[in-house]
Amino acid sequence: MAKVDQITKKRAMTGNTRSHALNHSRRRWDLNLQKVKIYDENNNIVEVKVTARTLKGLKKNNKVVKVDYSKPAKVYGQNSPK
Repeated sequence: MAKVDQITKKRAMTGNTRSHALNHSRRRWDLNLQKVKIYDENNNIVEVKVTARTLKGLKKNNKVVKVDYSKPAKVYGQNSPK
């Protein structure tokens, strides 16, 4: 799966790293992605990958169920087993 914030759709940035001698090489700034269980619109629990900045906003609005750093993303709905 791509390294994308599933709520804000943000992706990694690319650019150059520059030395004092103005040497340059391409580099990439990756996102700080976390796996989080949140409530969706239908009050189902869904596991998504979000950035730490998005997670801060979700916690502020009481949308987070649980932060899980070890398991792959899963969807828990009315029709799926828990």
